[in-house]
Parts: sequence; C-alpha cells; structure tokens
Amino acid sequence: MSTEDWAGGDFQQPPRTDGGVALCGACRKVDQCRLGLTTERLDEHGVARFDITCPVGHEGGPGVAHGGWTAGVLDEVLGHVPLLHGQLSVTGTLTVRFVRPVPVERALLARAWVANREARKWHIAGELVLASSGALLAEAQGIFVLRDGAAHFAGFQEWLDAQGD
Repeated sequence: MSTEDWAGGDFQQPPRTDGGVALCGACRKVDQCRLGLTTERLDEHGVARFDITCPVGHEGGPGVAHGGWTAGVLDEVLGHVPLLHGQLSVTGTLTVRFVRPVPVERALLARAWVANREARKWHIAGELVLASSGALLAEAQGIFVLRDGAAHFAGFQEWLDAQGD
C-alpha cells in the first residue's frame, strides 16, 4: 500500500473482495488474492477462517504446492488476524511446520487465532487443512508487530532512500 492509503496516520482497512478477503497492494491490481484466498471471516470465538485453493501456478512437485506458497499463505492468514481486529501489523517471526504435501486446485481451509498479546506484539497461531477431510497439512506460529500505517511506511521509505541505488 502506498502512504496515501494511510491518510492522516489513521489505519484504514484495505479493500476487500466479495468474499471478504483483504487485498494487498499487488492483489488490488488484479482484484483478487493471488495466493488463492477466496473467503475470510472472523468467527464468534475470534478465530479467523479462510477458504483457499492453491493456484496451479504455485505448483512445486507434481500436483502439490511449492513449500514457499505454503509458508506464504500461512504468513498471509496469520497476518490477517490483526487486520480483522482493525490493526495494522508486520511479520516479526514466522515458523512453519510442513506436515503433508498440499494439493493444488483442491479446496483447503485455514484457521488462525491470537495465542497471546503483548503491548505491541501479537503471537498468532494457525493451520492449513484439507477441506474434504480436515487432514492437517501445515501449521504455523508467528509474532506480528503492530504498526502505525503512515509512520511505518514513511519510515521505511526514508530508510530505503538513504540506502542509495
């Protein structure tokens, strides 16, 4: 997102698809989540729930998702938990445990929840399962650091400018 998306330093929710999926800057350009998230919601217990299908373009081995896609989609769903609570955050750490190969073009479900909150850090856990059986495919834990939108992006741009070409 550009700094203009964070008017006056106030956090503003990113645009969402009809299925409720928050779109990052690149996904806004194509009006869909390029990782394959199709729906997103926060349930009554505070658990974020996602419907996902791994696009064939992220195939690693025959018929299975590249491990980088699996890690990326878990980073995405864990990172959407603060968004669903009206908070901007960035990934501080992410640990992924790969349990089984993730099939491409099959219905998947992800769940993510806050395991613990500190002042500016949220510890978030989640899992990716096969929709048809609930079989665990991968799980992740991460620390997400809360940020002020305008100040965060402006500070990054200043740092980057100081790095030269």
